[in-house]
Amino acid sequence: MSNLETRPAERACTAGDQPAGVELLTARDVPLGGLRAMTVRRTIPQRRRSLVGAWCFCDHYGPDDVSRSAGMQVPPHPHIGLQTVSWLFAGDIVHRDSVGSLVTVRPGELNLMTAGAGISHSEETPAAGRAPTLHGVQLWTVLPAEHKDVAPHFEHHEDLPVAEVDGARVQVFMGALDVAERTLVSPARTYSPLVGAQLDLAAGSRVELDVDPAFEHALLVDTGDVTLAGDVVPPAALGYVAPGRDRLVVTAGDAPARAVLIGGVPFDEDILMWWNFVGRTHDEIVRARDDWTAQVGEGAGGDVETAYVAGASALRFGEVHGYEGGGPLRAPALPDVRLRPRTRRRP
Repeated sequence: MSNLETRPAERACTAGDQPAGVELLTARDVPLGGLRAMTVRRTIPQRRRSLVGAWCFCDHYGPDDVSRSAGMQVPPHPHIGLQTVSWLFAGDIVHRDSVGSLVTVRPGELNLMTAGAGISHSEETPAAGRAPTLHGVQLWTVLPAEHKDVAPHFEHHEDLPVAEVDGARVQVFMGALDVAERTLVSPARTYSPLVGAQLDLAAGSRVELDVDPAFEHALLVDTGDVTLAGDVVPPAALGYVAPGRDRLVVTAGDAPARAVLIGGVPFDEDILMWWNFVGRTHDEIVRARDDWTAQVGEGAGGDVETAYVAGASALRFGEVHGYEGGGPLRAPALPDVRLRPRTRRRP
């Protein structure tokens, strides 16, 4: 998914301090794409905490009724330096990209796009035969410096590991997680040590997760009354815990609950995020914007255009074929202030 904010800030990402207990990160509502837009609830990045391991972006959306609307319509747009992780609770999304992928993702399946040196893609609710509700999360991970310019590629995984224990169901879509003396390992390719998993809990159930004490973790609650390590995490909020724990306990209240767990080794590299780009320097972000603009032309931020500039498919971000909803998106204007990345490393 694109960050469709028309005036995105260039953000120097840092993790903040390491709390002793559970730190609650509340979401802010972000309308994507103007009057026709869907609204997402964004928990990271934010001023208090920009990263959880290599996870640098978390948008939570729905449930939205798309039976009488166009649903999600995100025209072709670019990415660099990151992986996009599309994960649905309900609905379906058609993904097209400039490396030739055409895939529909559904609940319990993973769409993983590695942008590397540069890719473009579109996402849309199917025009016909679609599910009436759209509900899910869009996550990004930062590629470490040694892999930030990897050749772009795409993966779709339908067969992901699941464990069921004591009224809880755990499905791992990224990385690995120990559950009930089993290690669940996703087949998806990762570039730093991390984990992503969906937890479904029956009313009153409790699940114990054996986790890597080198990891920091965060739990995004979708539905239900949920506690993490004994502290309540409200729906749409993210509960963060610092490294040092080898076990996490998640419990549900009087109704069924659903949550997404993310985590990883603290990401110590200095990074900048702007629009759909992750880089190390302001100049790297400027170059990416210039390269995209060379393909689609200059224009107002977020405007949808009708065609690529002639010959654009030979340029950095390639071309997306088959999307009929307009586009591609033109890049917003860069902020006037030149930023340097701010480290999350501690003395």
